[in-house]
Formats: sequence, C-alpha cells, structure tokens
Amino acid sequence: MSSSVRNNLYQQLFFTNRLYLGLGVNILLFIIAFFAPGLLNIAILAFGVLLALLLLDMILLVMRPVSILEAKRVASARFSNGDENEVLITCINRYPFPVLVTVVDELPFQFQDRNFSLQAKIAAGAEHVFRYVVRPVERGAYKFGYTNVFMQSALGIVNRRLIFDTEQTVNVYPSFQQLRHHSLYSYMNRLNETGEHKRRVIGHSMEFDHIKPYTKGDDVRMLNWKATARSGNLMVNNYVEEKSQQVYCVIDKGRTMKMPFEGMTLLDYAINASLVFSNVALNKGDKAGLVAFTEQAVEVLPSSNKKVQLNKILESLYAQETKWQESDYEALSVQLRSHLSQRSLLILFTNFESMSSLHRQLPFLRRLAKYHLVLVVFFENTELKKVTELEAQDVEGIYKQTIAQKFAYDKKLIVKELAKYGIMSLLSTPEQLTLNVVNKYLELKARTLI
Repeated sequence: MSSSVRNNLYQQLFFTNRLYLGLGVNILLFIIAFFAPGLLNIAILAFGVLLALLLLDMILLVMRPVSILEAKRVASARFSNGDENEVLITCINRYPFPVLVTVVDELPFQFQDRNFSLQAKIAAGAEHVFRYVVRPVERGAYKFGYTNVFMQSALGIVNRRLIFDTEQTVNVYPSFQQLRHHSLYSYMNRLNETGEHKRRVIGHSMEFDHIKPYTKGDDVRMLNWKATARSGNLMVNNYVEEKSQQVYCVIDKGRTMKMPFEGMTLLDYAINASLVFSNVALNKGDKAGLVAFTEQAVEVLPSSNKKVQLNKILESLYAQETKWQESDYEALSVQLRSHLSQRSLLILFTNFESMSSLHRQLPFLRRLAKYHLVLVVFFENTELKKVTELEAQDVEGIYKQTIAQKFAYDKKLIVKELAKYGIMSLLSTPEQLTLNVVNKYLELKARTLI
C-alpha cells in the first residue's frame, strides 16, 4: 500500500467548474436584482444554497482521514523496448458512497505526455483497477513519479486530491517480448504465422549421428549397404545438423545508426534483432557472441552456448549507445582478426546510404570476408520509398522524386557491389529486420555454409 505524501487541507482541496459556474450565475442574479429589486431575495437564497452545498461536499469528502482511499501502482521491474508494456493502478474506495476518481500518474519524462489521466466511478467499498500501456522507444532508466488521485462526490462541487508515494524506476531493456513471442511460436510450431519459414535443406550435413532402420520417406542415397547386409533389413545413415558454430552479431554504433524510424533508432532495431537471433542460434546449438564498435573502441563478448550466455548478451545490449562519429572499420577488422581464431559467421548491422560510404569501408569488409563468413545487414529507407511512389505535381516534386529514386537505386547497387566481392548482404525494412535476419541464418544453416 502506498501512503499519501501530503495531508494539509489546503493542498487537498480543489474547486470544480460546477462551483465557479454556480457563482457566476449567482453574481448575474445580483446584477439583475440591482435593476429588479424583487430578485434580490432569490439571489441571496441561491447564494445560501450554494454555500450550504459547498460546506456539505467538503464535509463528505475532505473531513475524513487520508486512508479513506488507497492507490497502488503495479509495473514490471523492466520494460521491453519498442513494445507495449502494461501498467496497473489499483484504487480502493472506503467512502460510504460512490466517488468519481480521476488518476493522474506522473509518467517518465521520456514519454513527453503532459495530459495523461484516467477516470472511473468507484462504488462504496469497491476496488477498481486502472490499466494503461506505455511504449518506450529508447533504452535506459525510466522514473515514474507520484500518483495523484482526485475524488469527487455526486455533488461535484469539490475535488479532493491525495498524492501517493509510488515513485519507481524501471529499466527499459532490448525487446525481450519479441524473444518471448518467438520462443512461444517456436514451441507451438507456428513460426510461419510470424513470417518465419522452414528452409528446404540443400544437401546434408556431414556430421554422422547413427544408423537406423529405413522408413518411408528417408533418402535412399543414405542407405548403408554393409549394415543392410549384416541385419537383413534396409539401414540408413542418419546425419545431424552441425552445431557449435561461432556466430557473432556485429553492431555498428556510429552516427549512421542514429537515424530514427517510428520513434526508435536503427541501433535499437539492430539490438532487438540481435537478441532474438542470438536466442535462435543458441537453440540451434551454435555459440552466440556479440561485437559492438565505434570510432574509439571495439567491445567483444566471446561466443558461448552456455545457458547464461543469453543473459550476458541482454545485459551487454542494454548498455549500448550510438556515437556521433563514424565507426572505425579498420580497427574492427584488426580486433576480430586477433580475437577470433576460428572461422565464424559475422552478421554486421550497419547502414550505407550511398556508394561512397560503402567504398570507404569496402577494403576492411573484404579483409574480414577472407577469414569469416560476413553478412552485411543494412536498412531500406521506407520514407524515401513513399516519396518515389507519389505522383509529382510540380518541379519541386520532380526534384524530390529524382533524389529519392537515386538513393533507392544506390541501395540496390550496394547489394551488387558487395556480391561482386563475395560478401553476402541483406537489405531490410526496420520493422521486418528480426524475421529477415533469422530467416537468412536458417537459410545459411540449411546450405551448410556455416
């Protein structure tokens, strides 16, 4: 239970518009009575009635202990970035009559909501739960303030405010709700509903598992003739998907990842996708790791397939922030060369807006591709795509459309330029990033490229 932090009467008392409207009408009666003296008694009587109702309302509402109403906020200790998170406020009315309750919760400044309020009528002795959702778009600490509760009786002349000490700090982490939903759909074998598809296995893994009797549907090319001759029944070799491969999410924290999309930066989309992808890789038996780099530093979380690895990745992703400088790809290639002795899959989350920006980093990407399997993931500018689909109405519109088409065409050229040097690429919209990355990983596993 949260206690009220202010008990002074003058801090609890607020007059409503109904009182001011009544006073306005009463003043108007006194003005008219100046010209029509017969109305003076009516004006005095109306003022007396209004004053009596005011005193009655104050006695009903204010002349009672602060424990007459309780309010408590229930929120998770951490929120999921980019997702809707539910917050509950429970109010218990101990008045012997129904009250109209208006709750004004002091939201964290990051939401920039100055007109937030919830209202409900609560019966005598009843409990009501207010529910609302918030959608954070950046990671970090979010501080909730006090909960302000305004109560009003049926007379509606006075509001009583109680302020409850419900201060709470909530940490916003990368989207673990996506991780939970993905795991649930995977368990229910319904991944096709989210857009994730099973990939047809091309060829087979060369990691032998065991010999088993032939059943209808098995590949006849896997028949083991020696075991068949010994047992007298058809026997086939069974192979399993190779595991314990090293996969790293490499996140560019430079200025290109500050670009916003629906309130979130590209870095946050990359972080959410990295978390879900790491969980998929760990479930596949591979070793997941994390690399984050800027102009000045390269941070490496070594790959592992232990149970605690996902929590380590989550904590590491929580602390990542973008920088205004351009990231140092040369330092990245040097550091990964020294840290990674085994050939690994590197999923590089970055953003190239033009061919010139790609050519500056291409020598270092080619150096990485010599020793590792590199997949460059960059973003399609959906806002520019909308511009290209509009019909130009004037010369200025033609110029804008031409520039937008030039940028869109550059994205396609970047894909071809990377393919020319044997570097795989994935051009994705921000909202489809997670699914596209996971599908690409499953495709690479199916093709036994890692």
